[in-house]
Amino acid sequence: MSPKGDAASRVASLRIWRGRVDPQPLAGGITNQNFKVDDAGRRYVVRVGDDILVHGVVRANELAASRAASLAGLSPGVVHAEPGILVLDFVEGRTFSPEDVRNPANLERLVDMVRRCHRDIPQYLRGPAAMFWVFHVVRDYAHTLREGGSRHAPLLPDLLARAARLEAAVGPVDVVFGHNDLLAANFIDDGRRLWLVDWEYAGFNSPLFDLGGLASNSELAGEQAEQALELYFGKPVDDDLRRRAAAMTAASLLRETMWSMVSEIHSTVDFDYGAYTAENLRRFETAYAAYQAMDSA
Repeated sequence: MSPKGDAASRVASLRIWRGRVDPQPLAGGITNQNFKVDDAGRRYVVRVGDDILVHGVVRANELAASRAASLAGLSPGVVHAEPGILVLDFVEGRTFSPEDVRNPANLERLVDMVRRCHRDIPQYLRGPAAMFWVFHVVRDYAHTLREGGSRHAPLLPDLLARAARLEAAVGPVDVVFGHNDLLAANFIDDGRRLWLVDWEYAGFNSPLFDLGGLASNSELAGEQAEQALELYFGKPVDDDLRRRAAAMTAASLLRETMWSMVSEIHSTVDFDYGAYTAENLRRFETAYAAYQAMDSA
């Protein structure tokens, strides 16, 4: 990734601007650099970032998903794209926090956004179909960690064995188009509606992964996570769905843990990945224990 100064200069030199612009860095984003740009009375977000193959990030897939999400009415409009650059309309609003996701008043509309993503985006998606299967991602991360001499390599046999048990527990799945990175900060409230942004990891997947990620990333209480399932599927949660959802929730935390492990050895972003790994590993252990308790009940 380019240093911020180089990235800002690149953004400022884009030929789409009508006048001279002064890109302002935006906080957040640990796989790309984001800038706010004002030009001719309009405001834009510019995302700067190349493919990150160790994480399966392919910008062409992100662009296709961003365009489809915009056409589906879920995400801001795509204004311009070129290699390493994505220019989007700026949404004036408040970025959600985990506390906002946990707020019971927001749960129904969050689940509605997830359902619309799964149902509507395939109607507008163009080009090759990307797939995001968390258990493949985990196995690929394990190869990357071994090849990179990660300090976490001794943990891999146990983590992979548990991933295999979780994959078996999830069983056959329905296939939808998933966002696959439902951090709270990827939801924006403009005062009237929600927007869903950042489509780096988007691809076809099980609906349980987004529902599990929504729950795990914002640490929803068990009752809220179950309520999200009921809202999504429109019926009470039975023991089989409860167990499968618990397995996928644990898998989502394992993926986040191993994402951070890989970032420890490959990322150049100034971020405390070691602490992030430790926190997500702790949360994975808690989620895996909850799955085990449910599986043995």
